Amino acid sequence: MAFRLFSPILAGATLRERVLACFGAFVGIALAGAVCGLALGVDRLHPLIVAPIGASAVLLFAVPASPLAQPWPIIGGNTISALVGMAVAHVVGDPTLAIGLAVALSIAIMSLTRSLHPPGGAAALTAALGGPVVEHAGWLFAFVPVALNSILLVGVGIVFHRLARRNYPHVAVPAASTHGTADPPTQLRSGFQPGDIDAALEALHETFDIDRADLQRLFRQVEYQALARNSGTLLCRDIMSRDVVQVDVDADVDVARALLLEHNIRSLPVIDAAGRLAGTVGLRELADARGRVGDVLSRAATPSASAPAMSLLPALTDGRTHAVILVDDAGRIEGLITQTDLLAATARLAVATAR
Repeated sequence: MAFRLFSPILAGATLRERVLACFGAFVGIALAGAVCGLALGVDRLHPLIVAPIGASAVLLFAVPASPLAQPWPIIGGNTISALVGMAVAHVVGDPTLAIGLAVALSIAIMSLTRSLHPPGGAAALTAALGGPVVEHAGWLFAFVPVALNSILLVGVGIVFHRLARRNYPHVAVPAASTHGTADPPTQLRSGFQPGDIDAALEALHETFDIDRADLQRLFRQVEYQALARNSGTLLCRDIMSRDVVQVDVDADVDVARALLLEHNIRSLPVIDAAGRLAGTVGLRELADARGRVGDVLSRAATPSASAPAMSLLPALTDGRTHAVILVDDAGRIEGLITQTDLLAATARLAVATAR
């Protein structure tokens, strides 16, 4: 039971993610401090870094998808709040009143400028309290070291997350129609709607540290997972085609095009010289192609044969993928499942449930 104290309190906080966060914070703070030290020198009136940047690093590297951890909130929130703290200190003589007013006003102004960042409150508090560093720098304190520290930290964060293959600055990419029409994509035409999310948030009277578009993506995935769990007895191997039409990676594109038309299929698996799956092609890739099939390959979706059949819903309803290829541990084709296969299985499952 004692070890439960060390359980992650954030969804998705795996051991790998926490190790990456620790390493990123180490690199970010060390490099930001080193650059500031080289640029400004190091003494009691020119600190390497200000304390709120440590809190910014926690957000930037531990929860990079948070709206509060994006570049503008970090840079703008810290800088604006420091300016607010200094302004309040100049106007309000009572330190107790000044520190409270500085933090309160920083929250208000960060909210108005869409730069809400929790460490900004600490930056405002630091500036309002004053001290030798703040007094020596004057109004420049908000820019050097606060803004400079923030810019350097964000720069390191962007490079670090890029190398770690994370989406930062985080942008929630909404599903879009792949057919160039005004219709919503297939997966958004049923179930809950964006307005339902707004109504739920209003009913809960809470503020959540997650982008609204990310909420929508999360709820869609929850729907898919629940459906896959409830129909878990129906596996991919139960509905896959085993006699799979395929083409060699070195074949001419005319051969692949002829196979697609002859068998009236939309996706054709492509195998390499060792018989392993190399990718897939369809009429879209072959429309104006010349030469080898291997030159126009697309990446194939390759679920496990033992996966629940309904777990294929996200892939087969994305508007681009017409079939998924099932492969064994050696990468050789075991079977294929098309959108039609999944639709037929879903219909049978609905009928069986109704009974």
